[in-house]
Amino acid sequence: MLTIGPINDLPGVRHAFFSREGGVSQGIYASLNCGPGSNDDPAAVRENRRRAMAQLELPGDALATLHQIHSADVVEVTEAWETGQGPRADGMVTKRTGVALGVLAADCAPVLLADAQAGVVGACHAGWKGAVGGVLEATVAAMQRLGAKADDIVASIGPCIAQRSYEVGADFSAPFLEQDADNAKFFIPSARTADKLHFDLKGYAARRLKLAAVGNVQVLPCDTCGEPQRFFSYRRATKAGEPDYGRLLSVIHLED
Repeated sequence: MLTIGPINDLPGVRHAFFSREGGVSQGIYASLNCGPGSNDDPAAVRENRRRAMAQLELPGDALATLHQIHSADVVEVTEAWETGQGPRADGMVTKRTGVALGVLAADCAPVLLADAQAGVVGACHAGWKGAVGGVLEATVAAMQRLGAKADDIVASIGPCIAQRSYEVGADFSAPFLEQDADNAKFFIPSARTADKLHFDLKGYAARRLKLAAVGNVQVLPCDTCGEPQRFFSYRRATKAGEPDYGRLLSVIHLED
C-alpha cells in the first residue's frame, strides 16, 4: 500500500494506492486483483476488495468503483453500490464520509484528489483517452460544484505506466499536438526504432491538473509495466500473450 505525505497530512482524509500484493487471487491475477471486470474468480475479487478496505478500517461494502469507459464523465457519489454495478464513468466526487471512492487501473493513471477544508474528495481514471478528453478537469470542476477550491486541492497521480515503458506509434501524438503544441515535450524518440515514440502519461496528467489551477500536484515514481512483482499491467500482459490481467485499486475517502 502506497500513500503520499501531502494527503496523509490532510485532516479527515484517508487514501491508499494498493499494489498487487496481499490478496487471494491465483495465477495471472495473483494476488490482490480488485477488478470485477476481469475474468478472475468473483469470490476472490470480493475478498480482495474486502481486504483492501480493511486496511483503511472500512467495511467492504463502503467501496464504490465505476464501470470505467475512458471518458470524461464524472458522477457524484452519495452511497456505495454493489460490486460491478457502478455507473459508466471515469471520475467521481463526494462530500459523504465513509464512502470510499475507488479507481481501478493497470497502466492508466489513478488520480486521487482532496480539499480537506471543503470536505470534498475525488478520484478519476486517466488513461490517455480520458486525459485528452478532459477527465481530470471534469473531476476538479465536479469537486468545485460541491464547494472545493482548486488551489486548495491536493492531487496525487498514482502507480501507472512510466515513459520508458510506454512506446507508441508516431501518429499517437497527433491529438496531443493538435490540442497544444507544448505537449510535444511529453514525447521522446524511441531508441529502439525510428518510427516509435515514448509518451509521458504522468507528466501530461500533471500538466493538465496544474492548468486546472490545482494547488498541489504529486506524482508517485512507479512503473506498473516495469515492476511485475508489485503491479498489474495491461501492456505487460498483452506482450506476454496472457488472456487477461489484474486491476490495481486506488482509494480515497472522508473519515467520519
